[in-house]
Amino acid sequence: MTAAAGRPAGFLPVPLAQASRLLNHGPTVLVTSAAGDQRNVMAAAWSMPVEFSPPRIAVVIDKQTHTRRLVEASGQFAVCVPGAALVDLTWAVGQCSGREVDKFARHGLVAVRGPVLGLPLLEAGCAAWLECRRLPEPHAEDAYDTCFGEVVAAAADPRIFADGRWDFRPDNADLQTVHHLGGGRFVRAGGTLQARPPADA
Repeated sequence: MTAAAGRPAGFLPVPLAQASRLLNHGPTVLVTSAAGDQRNVMAAAWSMPVEFSPPRIAVVIDKQTHTRRLVEASGQFAVCVPGAALVDLTWAVGQCSGREVDKFARHGLVAVRGPVLGLPLLEAGCAAWLECRRLPEPHAEDAYDTCFGEVVAAAADPRIFADGRWDFRPDNADLQTVHHLGGGRFVRAGGTLQARPPADA
């Protein structure tokens, strides 16, 4: 199903206790899914952590999408965090349906196999990924298209995420996360600011 197995040099595991930090700043993400001999990738602008321990996340996946069908069939999904270098791809995979085309083949995407669930994961051009088991919540899924997952594995490129923290610098601009503003316009995360502790702390 995937083009390679394991993690190539460069991505390092993220402790599950820190996994929520991969999404807490609201990046646009790529949701990957697979069931049987089918796989898919879609863009999602709405995702967030909802619990630290065990780490759980929420992502909006419309019930009409091919991804939603695969997630419900398999009970699992992955969230990959694209860097700025993948902004064109991020927009493109949201403009067609996986029912009609294999997006991995169309866009020449090479996926690695997830270490726990075997899901197709994207690392080239991405800053991080999270493998998730679906947590069925029928009301939220039906009424709001909000799907929940428990993170069972996570990894990130240490050039931009290390020791549980993001570090946005000029030399890692291509890996900096993107945030959708609508209509194909994105903003890239910029430099980080360190707050000073209060004087009375």
